[in-house]
Amino acid sequence: LGLAQLYQLRGRVGRSHHGAYAYLITPPRKLLSADAKKRLEAIESIQTLGTGFTLATHDLEIRGAGELLGDEQSGQMMEIGYTMYTELLERAVESLKSGIEPELNKPLSQGTEIDLHIPALIPDDYLNNIHERLILYKRIASAKTKDELKELQVEMIDRFGLLVQPIKNLFHITKLKLLYTQLGVKRIDLNSRGGRIIFNEKPDVDPMRIIQLMQTESRTYKLDGNDTLRITHDLENIDVRFKFLDDLYLYLAK
Repeated sequence: LGLAQLYQLRGRVGRSHHGAYAYLITPPRKLLSADAKKRLEAIESIQTLGTGFTLATHDLEIRGAGELLGDEQSGQMMEIGYTMYTELLERAVESLKSGIEPELNKPLSQGTEIDLHIPALIPDDYLNNIHERLILYKRIASAKTKDELKELQVEMIDRFGLLVQPIKNLFHITKLKLLYTQLGVKRIDLNSRGGRIIFNEKPDVDPMRIIQLMQTESRTYKLDGNDTLRITHDLENIDVRFKFLDDLYLYLAK
């Protein structure tokens, strides 16, 4: 049976106020094919209503979507996974729209990597369902704008209650990642005593802004090599670190 057929069979059990159980009996696990094991794992992971898209994604990853515009049903997507396939496709399309030859051998950019040495997660005691937490992590990481992040925060408050500090940290760091990715920043590493900001090869920042920054605040900012801005500043408080990065972005983005 295919994944969709298994899902439909299980969904036919129980109606309205009548509770019921679906038992899927399988041969010994060692006799199952790799694809069959993946189908069973996908069925086990889908426990809530409204998960049709998740199911379709699992199905694509298992059997492969093959050629984008062809009629064959086997091919590249099964080798690298649905998510990476779509990211590669999106990057190639955007490059062609801009009149640039796609650099398919270049590693995928995951945006600015930010480490502020603070807890930034969804705690178990806030949401104990690990499947729900994984879905929310992916939705937060996939947000493209600050408005999308704001909508997610409102949704989480509505469903699970007021956000605790580690979740607030997660959303703020994700917002900073969106902003600094636009500037071409590769990595931000800040602790209580300062840290460093590493730029990509071609950042979208006016070099004169950085030079002026080092001239006016020489005790705080120093250039370390061609791509690293070294920071020496008291950043003991979490809120201070966030404000520091918020203000720095506003300055560099002018």
